[in-house]
Amino acid sequence: MAVDVLIIGAGLSGLMAAHTLQDSGYSVQLIDKGRSVGGRLATRRVGEGGLADHGAQFFTVRTDTLRGYVDKWLEDDLVYVWGTGWSDGSLKTTAGDGYPRYVARGGMNKLAKHLAEGLDIQVNRRITSLQLANEQWTLIDGDANAYNGRGLLMTPPMPQSLELLNASTVKLDSSDLADLQKIQFGPCLCGIHEIDGNIILPEPGAVQNFRNDIYWVASNEDKGISKLNVVTTHASAKYSRQNWDAPEADIIAELESAVTPYLEDGSTIKNTQLKKWRYSVPLTTYPKEYLMAKGLPNLAFAGDAFGGRGRVEGAFLSGISAGNALIESLG
Repeated sequence: MAVDVLIIGAGLSGLMAAHTLQDSGYSVQLIDKGRSVGGRLATRRVGEGGLADHGAQFFTVRTDTLRGYVDKWLEDDLVYVWGTGWSDGSLKTTAGDGYPRYVARGGMNKLAKHLAEGLDIQVNRRITSLQLANEQWTLIDGDANAYNGRGLLMTPPMPQSLELLNASTVKLDSSDLADLQKIQFGPCLCGIHEIDGNIILPEPGAVQNFRNDIYWVASNEDKGISKLNVVTTHASAKYSRQNWDAPEADIIAELESAVTPYLEDGSTIKNTQLKKWRYSVPLTTYPKEYLMAKGLPNLAFAGDAFGGRGRVEGAFLSGISAGNALIESLG
């Protein structure tokens, strides 16, 4: 059965686009390769009662559009304020920029699961090919399942979307292709560290210093999502790119070296899991909040690399804008 719009990717952009379309009476189906919705709104269980956000760590609000949602999420106790800024690891007082840092109760993936309610979503389905015939899009997954729709929204990181298009007979307008090829992402090597004992980090429980190779060290217990002392570390895009193929033990040792200075006497790192985000942060963005393809019926692109923001809020706004653009295109 065909739907009005197929959406590849059930991250924040895909979820918000789906709600925008569905609320206007359009049928939507999302397909995601992951085991769960959310993309980089990712939370991992660690031990008994431990949780770690290992993708997006928080989000800020700079627009009235997101503010309207966040006010409701605060009322429902879905999100709360973690802090207003982070220490850089020095002795100086933590500096804030006036924007609260919001996190989701029980981990950032909880927000994604909340937004997924009421939507038709297929997970663990990797799209391997796409076709266009008689102004209808057909997606094929790795198990040969077919999905049909009048419109198509692609929200994965742009290199993945372009790879899928390059493997098909669908050809983008040359100017659209040039614009999309300019979008570049940086990788991130992430550590999830289970602590035996205590870790003492500056209030409210995180250090952020972009001059360091390991620029982010945060306690998920201080954050309020974990019953165990679990720490998340993130490496810079430059370090992650240079060391992507290094032995895992060497990467873990470097990530742990950023945690050790904050361990209380007698405390140790019990275990470390390594997570690799190949497309973690957009380094070069597209200035508009979505791109509607020229010369192809009802094909749009969206994600956190659109709108020039490169934040969680950017993904949120991009999805809404792309959904509205498809409504106009579909008529």
